[in-house]
Order: sequence, then structure tokens, then C-alpha cells
Amino acid sequence: MNVYAPRGRRWLAAAPMVFALMAVAPTAVFAQATDGSPEAEPSSAAQAPSQSKPSFEVYGFAMLDIGHDFKQIHPNWTDTMRVTKLPSFENQFGEDHNTFAGVRQSRLGVRSSTPTALGDLKTTFEFELFGTGVDEGQTTFRLRHAYGEVGQFGAGQTWSPFMDPDVFPNSVEYWGPTGMVFFRNVQFRWIPIQDSTHSLWVAAERPGASGDQGVYADRVELSGIKARFPLPDLSVAYKYNAGWGYARVAGMLRRINWDDTNDADFFDFSGHATGWGINLSSNLKPTANDVVRLQFVFGEGIQNYMNDSPVDIGIESRPIVIPPVASEPPIEGVPLGIIGLVAFLDHQWSPKYSTTIGYSMQDIDNSDAQAPNAFKTGHYALGNVMVYPVPNVMLGPEFQWGRRVNFADGFESDGYKLQFSFKYNFSWKLGG
Repeated sequence: MNVYAPRGRRWLAAAPMVFALMAVAPTAVFAQATDGSPEAEPSSAAQAPSQSKPSFEVYGFAMLDIGHDFKQIHPNWTDTMRVTKLPSFENQFGEDHNTFAGVRQSRLGVRSSTPTALGDLKTTFEFELFGTGVDEGQTTFRLRHAYGEVGQFGAGQTWSPFMDPDVFPNSVEYWGPTGMVFFRNVQFRWIPIQDSTHSLWVAAERPGASGDQGVYADRVELSGIKARFPLPDLSVAYKYNAGWGYARVAGMLRRINWDDTNDADFFDFSGHATGWGINLSSNLKPTANDVVRLQFVFGEGIQNYMNDSPVDIGIESRPIVIPPVASEPPIEGVPLGIIGLVAFLDHQWSPKYSTTIGYSMQDIDNSDAQAPNAFKTGHYALGNVMVYPVPNVMLGPEFQWGRRVNFADGFESDGYKLQFSFKYNFSWKLGG
């Protein structure tokens, strides 16, 4: 169960600056590769009966990542710069320096388009080899997209409308910016508007959260706490395209409950929280060869929609009351607050060379009863030079830096990584 509540409103001061950044610089939408990369939306809504022909495409890429970790990180994440997996205490994962190599980013997908009376029926079915969850650290098939759309309606697993996939930079580090909203979720979505200028998405998404019981985690009374989600998560997004690029705003609203199933407790630790978030994002193009990718997100209890965040719900101590009130436990669950920032520049030197450089961060408003070594702040930055010797081939080096800052014990840890990647795209299309 993931619950977060920022009690300090630090984002209020930062929001005007972000709006100002999104309002300047003439730009055009930066076109992304359609090889299933994180930046490419898998579908779009049809507004009228289509005159197109059926099509079926097989696509993907084979990719090798090889490099060196100059510091240390959780051994299951050595080929990423995932800042929440950096050490939370000195030498947690042994000594520094580790060389890694793998093909886990390799991807395979199929997509189709079939004309119907409601417009084109579009489907996407896509896998990669990067294991997570019970397959953490493994090279194994992992579902990315299983989604279909016709007319104004779509259903399945794909990008949450709360996320803007076009914020992802042209980098080769797998996990991506720590402060980015990044989540593929099971959903039913309605797309009432989709044209060259305006797009509007509304979705009911699969709910889910996680909780941090902090310094009270070993108490018997809390062992029976079970998460429950009485309602789907509700997300909405609006995107405006223009000659200078685009601006996008998205919102999230969710309900998180937790139930105390221990019958013999003196206290009832059951509770609930409302999670919410606002995500502002943009692509700007100051020149024909540059794309600036920006995002600013703030909210409470939305950590599981973030690219690399810990829990949504934390434990907070209640003021001591004498005599104690039998109906009120000494602790309560609260949604943890978060802010996230992404700012990257993609520059195309020539058809054969490109560079990406940028920075991302997230900061969490921890509750007072979280453990002192709980995750507080993450920093992330990288720079690369990519080479495209022939069509569908990309290779090059990338240097990555990350920093984890703990909640209350004063500890922080850095990660430094040099990665070389070789990517070979393929695509075969029938019809269309």
C-alpha cells in the first residue's frame, strides 16, 4: 500500500517558474522513433470511418548494454541508474566497482490496424526482456503493452494518461529520470478529442499502492494491515499542439484504504487516504536540431505512478493524549507528498550524431515515523554521444550520475556509471 502526503507546499513556489518555462521558446513537436521506444505512443483515436487498408507490423530491436559501475548499487539493478536502489547505509552492497553486460532492453512487438465502421481498430502487443517484480534481475519476457483502441475508446495495458511518454530523453540508460511520471497501467480510456491541435484522454485505471510502516514495522498490531481499493484510479490529460511544440497537463485522483484484520487489537488501525497529482509537461524546439523536454509533477500518494519512487503511504505519530482515547491509535497512515522535475536537451549534430544531456530529481515529504534511512531525495543526470552509422543502428557511450539522500540519518550515496550500448532496430510491415 503506497501512501504519500506532502504537508509542506514547496511546489507552490516552484509552479510559476515551470509555467514560465513551458510558455517560452518557439518549437515544434519532436518526432520520436516508432520502433516501440518509450517515447512513442502506441495508438491514437480515429474520429471517422477510415479508408485505410489493414496492416500488420512486427517490430523491435536487439540491444547490448555493457559498462562499469564506479560505485555500488543493488546487484539486481547494476545495469541501471535507479537511485532508490543505491545504498541506504555504508557499503550496503559490498565494495565499489563492478562491470556489467546484458541484453535485457531488447524488445519485440506486433501492432495492427483494421478498418471498421467506427474508424481504424488499432492493437499493440509488446514484450521486452527486462525482468522486474518476482523476476527482478533476470533476463525474461516482460509484458509492456497489450492494448486495443477503436473510435473514441480503448482498453488494455498501456501508458497511463497521467504520464507523458514524450518527456523520456534520447538516452540508453534503461530506468530513466527519477522524477518522471512513468507507468504502464491496465485501464479503460475515453478519447473524446484527438486531432492535430487538441487531445483529451480520460481513463479509469487499475488501482494499487504500497505502504511504509517505518519504525513501527515490527509491531504485531500492524501485521494484519491489508490494502483495499474501493474505486479505480481516475486520470485525465489534455495536450495542446502548436508550431512551437506542445504543452500538456494531466491529473490523477485515487482512493486508498487499509483495513486492520486483527480482531484482538486494543486499537483499530484501519484508515484511508486520497491521492492526487498534477503533471505539467512540454516539448520545446528552439531550433530545428534541438528538443527541450520538461516536466514538473506534484501531489500526494501518487508514488506508484512515478518512475522510481518508494511508498505512497507512511506512518505518522499522533499527539499524545492523556488520558488516552481508546478509539484513536497512537499512529496513523498519511499520504506522502512528492515533487518531481525533468529537464533534458536532445541535440542532433548531424544525421549521424546526437547528444542528450539533462537532470531530474524527486523529493518526498516523509512522515515522522518513517525509518531514518527511508528514501528522501533522488538526483539523476546523464550525458551521451550517440552515433548512427547506418539506418536502424545506434551505438555510443553515456555517462550517468545518481544520488540518494536518506530521510533523517544524514546518509547519502552516489552512483557513477559509464555505459556503452549497441541497438539494432528491425521492422516488417504487411499491408497498409
